[in-house]
Amino acid sequence: MKKLTREESGFTRVEYATLARLTTPIKIQDFLDTFAFNHEKGGDTHASPSRVLKAGKAHCIEGALLAAAALWIAGEPPLIMNLSSRMGKGDVDHVVTLYKRGGRYGAIGKTNHAVLRFRDPVYRTPRELALSYFHEWFINETREKTLECYSKPLNLAQFGTEWLIAEKDLWEVADALARRKHYFIVPKGNWRHVRKADDMELAAGTPIEWPKSDPRT
Repeated sequence: MKKLTREESGFTRVEYATLARLTTPIKIQDFLDTFAFNHEKGGDTHASPSRVLKAGKAHCIEGALLAAAALWIAGEPPLIMNLSSRMGKGDVDHVVTLYKRGGRYGAIGKTNHAVLRFRDPVYRTPRELALSYFHEWFINETREKTLECYSKPLNLAQFGTEWLIAEKDLWEVADALARRKHYFIVPKGNWRHVRKADDMELAAGTPIEWPKSDPRT
């Protein structure tokens, strides 16, 4: 894919230079890890990459958009994928950025927990990659695993370049991702066979990186 130039992107010179230095998925993930987690204390947000760079914080879809922008600048497709939790279980969806190396998929992600993070490029399909998140995705209070389905990847290039620097919240991107075809992970009737997280798994999945009390969030 053709590299996105600064003029095409609309980024400032500093913003573009910052993202252009992130020449590999590992560098993008390391950079994303330096951002605080956006707890949306002032209300729901779907901030553009430019706004995220200014704010220094992001939640999962905001981090995914920033990672996708960096990949596009590097000449790779800006692909994101939705991972959806079971309805009525009190959990939320998660969005990751996809990349490929040697014909295998990996993922870049922003999360506040020890899990649902970066994935190395070892997965043959988006489905295989989505399955890698199943075991560790559970609600701490009930210990129920809740990852139900994943979306067909969405190429953000279809939105042009306005989303990169938009001042408004990017609800249209979130809506488009939600409308993508989703594929169920657990066969019909198999939820009754899914084991709840045990004590060790709960202990491993409980820590958070950015508490709401941190003023940077």
